[in-house]
Amino acid sequence: MNVITKTISLPDGRTISIETGKVAKQADGSAVVRMGNTVLLATVCAAKDAVPGTDFMPLQVDYREQYAAAGRFPGGFTKREGKSGDNEILTSRLVDRVLRPLFPSNYHAEVFVNVMLLSADGVDQPDALAGFAASTAMACSDIPFDFYISEVRVARVNGTYVVNPTFEQMKEADMDIMVGATKDNIMMVEGEMDEVTEQDLIEALKVAHAAIKPMCEMQEQLAKELGKDVKREYDHEVNDEDLRKQMNDELYQLVYDVTKQALPKQERHDAFDKIVADFLEKYDAAHADTLSTEELEEKHAMAVRYYDDVLRDAMRRCILDEGKRLDGRKTDEIRPIWCEISPLPMPHGSSIFTRGETQSLTTCTLGTKMDEKMVDDVLDKSYMRFLLHYNFPPFCTGEAKAQRGVGRREIGHGHLAWRGLKGQIPEDYPYTVRVVSQILESNGSSSMATVCAGTLALMDAGVPMKKPVSGIAMGLIKNPGEDKYAILSDILGDEDHLGDMDFKTTGTKDGLTATQMDIKCDGLSFEILEKALMQAKAGREHILGKLTETIAEPRAELKPQVPRIVQIEIPKEFIGAVIGPGGKIIQQMQEDTGATITIDEIDGKGKVQVSAPDKASIDAALSKIRAIVAVPEVGEIYEGTVRSVMPYGCFVEIMPGKDGLLHISEIDWKRLETVEEAGIKEGDKMQVKLLDIDPKTGKYKLSRRVLLEKPEGYVERERRPRGERGERRPRPERGERREGHREHNDNHNQDFHDPLAQHEPKDFNDSLDRD
Repeated sequence: MNVITKTISLPDGRTISIETGKVAKQADGSAVVRMGNTVLLATVCAAKDAVPGTDFMPLQVDYREQYAAAGRFPGGFTKREGKSGDNEILTSRLVDRVLRPLFPSNYHAEVFVNVMLLSADGVDQPDALAGFAASTAMACSDIPFDFYISEVRVARVNGTYVVNPTFEQMKEADMDIMVGATKDNIMMVEGEMDEVTEQDLIEALKVAHAAIKPMCEMQEQLAKELGKDVKREYDHEVNDEDLRKQMNDELYQLVYDVTKQALPKQERHDAFDKIVADFLEKYDAAHADTLSTEELEEKHAMAVRYYDDVLRDAMRRCILDEGKRLDGRKTDEIRPIWCEISPLPMPHGSSIFTRGETQSLTTCTLGTKMDEKMVDDVLDKSYMRFLLHYNFPPFCTGEAKAQRGVGRREIGHGHLAWRGLKGQIPEDYPYTVRVVSQILESNGSSSMATVCAGTLALMDAGVPMKKPVSGIAMGLIKNPGEDKYAILSDILGDEDHLGDMDFKTTGTKDGLTATQMDIKCDGLSFEILEKALMQAKAGREHILGKLTETIAEPRAELKPQVPRIVQIEIPKEFIGAVIGPGGKIIQQMQEDTGATITIDEIDGKGKVQVSAPDKASIDAALSKIRAIVAVPEVGEIYEGTVRSVMPYGCFVEIMPGKDGLLHISEIDWKRLETVEEAGIKEGDKMQVKLLDIDPKTGKYKLSRRVLLEKPEGYVERERRPRGERGERRPRPERGERREGHREHNDNHNQDFHDPLAQHEPKDFNDSLDRD
């Protein structure tokens, strides 16, 4: 084995090592990346030749986490890893977006990149290492690749920028961004922030790029040591330069003229399609005698590629030379906006946000704690109380095809909108919130339309957002070798496809909350980035004004169909009493009141949430809960229920789960031989007074007789301590004792046969002494 190991240090002294040549040697390239106890294996395999007719880069990146890496079993019935989770898909997208632009433009062989998490202790975050691992595997292969890359996470913790922070450090961070870059250029940015400034984001990007540069240089050295700096030869495109030149000469001006007409999307596409269709018709007629049908089909495939270049050149020159965009706007102009709230009668909140030819219909649903989403990832087992789902049906772009399951793009766009909004939901808000965006029309920046529509729907539902959020997508036109460039606000779909940048930002009036950027050109200075951010800020503020014109602040009252929720805190020690053995008490309360009750221990306190469709059910449930957690007070009178009858008294429940002893001597003023004489049985209701609480055992001493009228002539016998009751009487002689016993028995028999004798107060006082 030719095992090569290299190590690099982070700014804080921690190290990252890469190793190749030991495992997965049959892959075109493989590498093991280790940071602390976190270990990832990255492999890359590429087909030898391209599939005929392929004119794009068929790259697939798959990031997977093994539960064994953290010493855990997968959930579910099968107890094995299944399809990729959202977290794995999002990490795969982060890697894909950096790698894809760096393959040669004419390389079309299928490439599969696999990154597996093999070990993790929950300290370091593995997704921050996935891009570095994938690129290192590329460096260990002979697959054509223009530049090596790396990715790092940057967080600002207590004012300090930290590269690849730990999970623990992230708890104190107000900025979390993932940055992917080559040695010379930033290629990708994605993250969330707590209303930070544009300058703060620029500074974070500089810190990230400084950490990435040595990682890229190390990969270059590794490739040279392995002899992989010379890549395999390939020939995946057959070109006809004469056809390319002919199309550019004949079609460029026609396309340029259509570009300046500022036509709607479908009309513009129809006009572009007619230009190329007319050209191919003439071309076929001119070469019908010299080219076969198969050869003409090949020429058509080439013509499609060349025509895309003509479209790109015409659109870019029109913007750079005349400042005219495809829809006629200026570079910093926002498309017309109209908004509406409550277009649907039954959802808890709903809105329509339309910007140009992009439209989102968004709903907001409020639920209880039972509606929370359980996250069960390898390193994250938690619950989510704010959900956002994004749907992109084919009809929104006029495509005639069936709608299948949720794709990676929908998960990624929804996650970005979720990041932009989630920080504005109060942490103590009792509802679980779900926002769903249905894209009804799309012509650029539908994820940012989701943010805007989501803000409207949340406020329409009465969610007390801290501040409204708006979003915008920025573009860039910059030709290689030219100093001239144009930054575009609120880009169209074609400007995204034919341009050099897609830079999305969301934020409130006070700062950024989320961002996502993809770069397609070589060389993007921080000066351009800063200008793009400031132009985006102006655009967001304009859009935010349109949102607040529609609804200035969240509704003060919830709609009638929204379930009501009340949240209270109880002492930690009462959680078990509310739940009861096996959940018996809480289930009974829910059955009796019709309310849904949940309880959790948070920060040493019991958080109780009660939800129901009506106020009466909530009040009934709260009354029962408060009765359980109430603390009995000495001297108070309670309406109790007899729970059990004993020979020496009975136990009375004065509060739910709180029983006290009502001794036989405290039932009535008269003397009782049995509790049954007072007519007491289980289930009886009676008023009792709490006399005392034993400080050691916490037992309650109750009395009923103190609430009854004292009999006339009743004399309370003074009770003295045993040591003060006088001297002990001398013991009588044997004969005297017999005589005394006979006297005692006679008196006892007399008392027994006299029905009134046992009720004499003196006898009752004597019984107290005996007790």
